[in-house]
Amino acid sequence: MQNSIARRSLALLAGLALAPAAFAAPGRKAKGPALPMPDFTIYHLEGRRSERVVWLMEELGMPYKLVFTRGNLGASMAAIRALSPVVPMAPTVRYGDQILVESGAIIEMVLNRHAGGRLQPALESRDYPNHLMWMHYAEGSLAARLFSDYRAWRTNPPTTRSPAVDSEAVVQFAEDFLAKNSWFGGAEFSGADIMMMFPLNVATSLNIVDGALFPNVADWKARIEARPAYKQMLAKARPDGMIGNLPVLPKHAPSGPQARPAPRPAT
Repeated sequence: MQNSIARRSLALLAGLALAPAAFAAPGRKAKGPALPMPDFTIYHLEGRRSERVVWLMEELGMPYKLVFTRGNLGASMAAIRALSPVVPMAPTVRYGDQILVESGAIIEMVLNRHAGGRLQPALESRDYPNHLMWMHYAEGSLAARLFSDYRAWRTNPPTTRSPAVDSEAVVQFAEDFLAKNSWFGGAEFSGADIMMMFPLNVATSLNIVDGALFPNVADWKARIEARPAYKQMLAKARPDGMIGNLPVLPKHAPSGPQARPAPRPAT
């Protein structure tokens, strides 16, 4: 009898312990404790991916030091090369006594360690898988395809769309998502939006795709550009506007259906 009462008591205590999780609103963002931020220095090139990290810190209101030579990409790169001679890339970040590269990894690390649940959906929410996908899609699929096409089309302008995944397709994927979601993080602005801004700007500003075909992307960009933290980033990281920009393509692939290879004859 005593053992039965003890078992029931333990079950009741376990139920009480789990009750907050059971009755929490779906997708509620956990505001866990944030680790203290060590000294954080961003080595920057104007108009390049390092803007993402500056923007992140402005959104979070965290202290950082920004190192670049205004209006001189060569001098700014020399400072990066002195710090990271094997892979001189922007951004390069000094995080305490560590040297870090890769903007996506830097953003994830800051969010996971120091943001206390801000700028990313809760792990258990439906939005989190999409947020994480777009965090990686920005470079792994979108920027990679855009710059591959850009380099090829600089010397050989296209006359038809590729039968494979091409620049228009990777931007269309984003356009379709934004038709049903306000942000790449889902219902709320997140680090995924910070990651996606650079390649989507590249896609339209360099004429890799026809921006008029993507109204949802255009609306999203307008809302991004209205954010106070984005404006603060531009004032600090791009004080003279875009410098040293790549040449705009004279021609992009025509819009319309992708070319399909002819079917093989039956044998």
